[in-house]
Amino acid sequence: MIKVDEHPDQVITVRALRKSFSGRRGKTVEAVRGVDIDVLRGEIFGFLGPNGAGKTTTLRMLTTLLPIGSGTAIVAGQDVAREPARVRARIGYVSQIGGADDLDTGRESLLLQGRLYGGDAASVAARTEELIGLLDLGDFANRRVATYSGGQRRRLDVALGLVHSPHVLFLDEPSTGLDPQNRANLWERIEDLRAAGTTIFLTTHYLDEADALCDRVAIIDHGRIVALGSPSELKREVAGQSVMLSLRDGADAITQATALLEPLPIVRELSALDGDLRLYVEDGGEALPALLRLLDEHHIGLHSINLAEPTLDDVFLRYTGRSLRDTGAGEGPEGAER
Repeated sequence: MIKVDEHPDQVITVRALRKSFSGRRGKTVEAVRGVDIDVLRGEIFGFLGPNGAGKTTTLRMLTTLLPIGSGTAIVAGQDVAREPARVRARIGYVSQIGGADDLDTGRESLLLQGRLYGGDAASVAARTEELIGLLDLGDFANRRVATYSGGQRRRLDVALGLVHSPHVLFLDEPSTGLDPQNRANLWERIEDLRAAGTTIFLTTHYLDEADALCDRVAIIDHGRIVALGSPSELKREVAGQSVMLSLRDGADAITQATALLEPLPIVRELSALDGDLRLYVEDGGEALPALLRLLDEHHIGLHSINLAEPTLDDVFLRYTGRSLRDTGAGEGPEGAER
């Protein structure tokens, strides 16, 4: 069992966390299967995985919204199972759907949230103005929330999660549904929060979001952590460069190309993905001419070829045997994922 004060530099310490649900016909579904997590003070920790991987179930247990099945979780110095009220007082939580009232202004929402957490009028007013500045809400803070764009509403949601100065902020899929400009703006605000010392636990299925924002990333699949480390560390585990070959003639071409390319010394790994071949080579500039020449000699046509440095999707593929992009990673409404 974890002692509450065992790891003073860790805001979250989780061991052997599990959660099961009763499925159809009485079958038990294991949503979370022995998750271990350590989140350090002041870092952005990313939880990356497809829909149904166990991200939201884990998040809900850590934020006291769902009872822990088994295992131990210490969040902000408190045992989640034994002291849920103390945990809630020390964390901020921003769900996928947000929590602001459309009829209130942004400033009114922040003032109300602060008073609900027990703050006095003067300190809540000061904190409200601080957050309006930090999250760049000033141009629309006095407008009703119903008039906000998606990006403006999302920044207000983050401010509401921070109004009581929590030890850790949980963000569940924070940029889902935002256009690229609003996503970039939100990322800047999240980076500002980290610079100000806020610890952030962020779930996402966006590879670029995890890569750009997170100090460390845990990749979860089928309820288990399959990889953990900084984005750069995880990508270094994938050898060389990634080559994606899109072939013209379907399954027959895939079979023929695999037989030709897999034995080559320049090919480190090879896998088939929905009519394409993905392989890893040490030096793409040297390998591509040889690959293309061999395919041409055997009359295997190409739609396209792409050479790239490894991504977190390559890491996911390495550990699970499939691409995160092809797993239906998009989250539905709150409550859709287990």
